[in-house]
Amino acid sequence: MSPGIELALHAARVRYGPLEALHGVDLPVPAATVTVLLGRNGSGRTTVLRALAGTVPLSAGRVLWRGEDVTRLPAHVRARRGLCLVPDVRAVYATLTVAENLALSPAAPDEALAAYPALVPLLARRAGTLSGGERRMLAVSRALLTPAARVVLVDEPALGMSPAVAARTYERLAALATGRGATVVLAEQRLPPPGALPRGTLVHELRRGSLAFSGEPPELAARARE
Repeated sequence: MSPGIELALHAARVRYGPLEALHGVDLPVPAATVTVLLGRNGSGRTTVLRALAGTVPLSAGRVLWRGEDVTRLPAHVRARRGLCLVPDVRAVYATLTVAENLALSPAAPDEALAAYPALVPLLARRAGTLSGGERRMLAVSRALLTPAARVVLVDEPALGMSPAVAARTYERLAALATGRGATVVLAEQRLPPPGALPRGTLVHELRRGSLAFSGEPPELAARARE
């Protein structure tokens, strides 16, 4: 396995009851860069994130982390090793206030509040009363406030955000890779706007549980024009 690959799925299959969500997927995630898992609802992009994080088991295949087989390693152990998962739902503690949610992170909330100043007047509010976009800001703050994270997996990071806040979100997530050297994986229904992602971003497009394309965003755009 190449030393430049942080995580990888090999012939990965995942089942939810009688339905198979991933059909033998081979998917590399390069280290210290941004990878986008692209696909419509039901394509398998969220399942790939969960398989990498260990929150769903594989029915076949392997998960490798820096060449080590971690297929049977529980999610909480992967988290202790430096993996941070921000899911698309239930990503915040609804009964806790915004301030209490931020206090669960190992770092002071300054970076998150600088990225999302709209959270400042909401610090005393319970997270369950926030709008969808406000919840995503709070959820993404977990990734920004985990300085020891080696791998950051975020499902639909900009969902419900205004274009300006979404742009700021992509900028901060890209900085985790370009500045901290973290490996960042984003699951998206659509490719983020041009300029939102750093050079060298890799895109994996999933369709119905199978890998349909792997390459850089310009290659995907050129393919769409054909």
